[in-house]
Amino acid sequence: MSTAVVAWTAQLGLERRLLPSVPAGSSRPFHEIKLAGASPGAHLLVSYPETLKLPGTRMSSQPPNRRDALRLGAKLAAATALSSTFSALPVLAGDNRRPVPIFDVGKYGAVGDGVTLDTAAIQRAIDEAAAAGRGAQVLVRGRRRYLIGPLQLKAGIDFHLADDAELLVSTRPEDYAGAAAALSAREAHGLCLTGTGSINGRSREFMTGFDEVNEWWRPGSFRPRLLALAGCQDLEVRDLTFTQAPSWTLHLVGCKGVLVDNLKVFNQLDVPNCDGIDPDHCRDVEIRNCHIVCGDDAIVVKATRQGAAYGPCANITVRDCLLETQDAGVKIGTETTDDIHDIRFERCKIVTSGRGLAIQLRDEGSVFDIDFHEIEFVSRYHSDPWWGRGEAISFTAIPRTPQTRVGAIHDVRVQNVRGRAENSVRINGTVQSRIHDVRLESVAVTLDRWTKYPGGRFDNRPTTALPGIEPHGTPGFSLRHADNIIMDKCRVGWGRNPPEYFTHAVEAEAVTGLTLTDFTGPAAHPDRFKAISIL
Repeated sequence: MSTAVVAWTAQLGLERRLLPSVPAGSSRPFHEIKLAGASPGAHLLVSYPETLKLPGTRMSSQPPNRRDALRLGAKLAAATALSSTFSALPVLAGDNRRPVPIFDVGKYGAVGDGVTLDTAAIQRAIDEAAAAGRGAQVLVRGRRRYLIGPLQLKAGIDFHLADDAELLVSTRPEDYAGAAAALSAREAHGLCLTGTGSINGRSREFMTGFDEVNEWWRPGSFRPRLLALAGCQDLEVRDLTFTQAPSWTLHLVGCKGVLVDNLKVFNQLDVPNCDGIDPDHCRDVEIRNCHIVCGDDAIVVKATRQGAAYGPCANITVRDCLLETQDAGVKIGTETTDDIHDIRFERCKIVTSGRGLAIQLRDEGSVFDIDFHEIEFVSRYHSDPWWGRGEAISFTAIPRTPQTRVGAIHDVRVQNVRGRAENSVRINGTVQSRIHDVRLESVAVTLDRWTKYPGGRFDNRPTTALPGIEPHGTPGFSLRHADNIIMDKCRVGWGRNPPEYFTHAVEAEAVTGLTLTDFTGPAAHPDRFKAISIL
């Protein structure tokens, strides 16, 4: 905060503190200014270096004179009278400084003791904020835990979890009345979810027990998603923390114009289906600066059957994310009922996974114009139920059933990607759907074994058209049923003691138009296998 602003508040007898959030419609730091002796809850948010502008007042880069200071004090005092209209005084948001009302859920009866069900109180605040409009903020204050059933978010509000506020998801099915998610919204345009608080999904309490053989928790008959948003435009979700999701964490269906920024997702690695972020039939989306730990896919772009009315999935960028999962780090599919195109993953680090980079085409849509750029990964085997068998990269076009007319994967670019894995870089089309026009540039992988699980196999799941798990040797790069594959400056290395089923550096079967330029790497066992095998 500027020393000038501090001086002004001192002249006026005001108390101020820095707030950790920004009202909807602005990216500038805001400060709370409270009039000394005013009623509790009455305050203004003032941006700096933007100036506070009330009718009849003036602020410049210099401290005000005594007359201006007294005039501003009078305006602030008069403004406090408005606090009886809303739970808190309007804030000034955006460049036009329109008043933005704040609706404090505590004023609507939310207790925040972690025991009392606060659903109805918080919903009343949401409903009144939406009715007020003007980007109203629903304020969920910190130092409290709010037990909730399903909440329906509304258009044009900023749902703000301040400080360390925690929403604690109810585990009682009767509290949900058929709702599939703890928080949801439909066609809520201009919705923001912000703040440094958290949403706790209590995943362990939705499980029936731990399966020692398969090394994961067995889900019960009911487990909600944490946040499901459908058909929303101009949507923003930022700075929040999600923990212990019992199912998908953030599911976006048919949303357009979306920013997901600086989310933290800390789920259990041994709970199935607790995906991190799932854009589904979405367009014009940016996901950035997120840290995700989850059992299932960390970030996965898809086109489900249920969201078919929203059309193709397109123009999505994922960047600067840190990911840890027992499934795919970054992925497209398996649900591909419509086209998915113009997707870019860049500057991400995959700490551990069951597949590093994945495209799993299983339905009638096609996947094209895809970029993977500047990604580091580690990929390893896990227990049998987890999809993926430690593939470094896995692009597969396999019919979901023998009757499926599967689409095509084409025009994919992978550049400056490197990592360590227990299984191949795999590009695997089928007779029904050949993969074509894929460029691998500066892709470097080191294959090794360090887990206890059986190797020498590929994972084709989900499909009934082919065996789900296919016994197969482990080449560095495995190419099948593909056309026009370019490998430029690619490299494969091997661990110190490669198992006998580690084979060629490159193995190509039923491939046309293969171009290798400046490729380096021997076979795993040069006395038994050629470095390059083309069948």
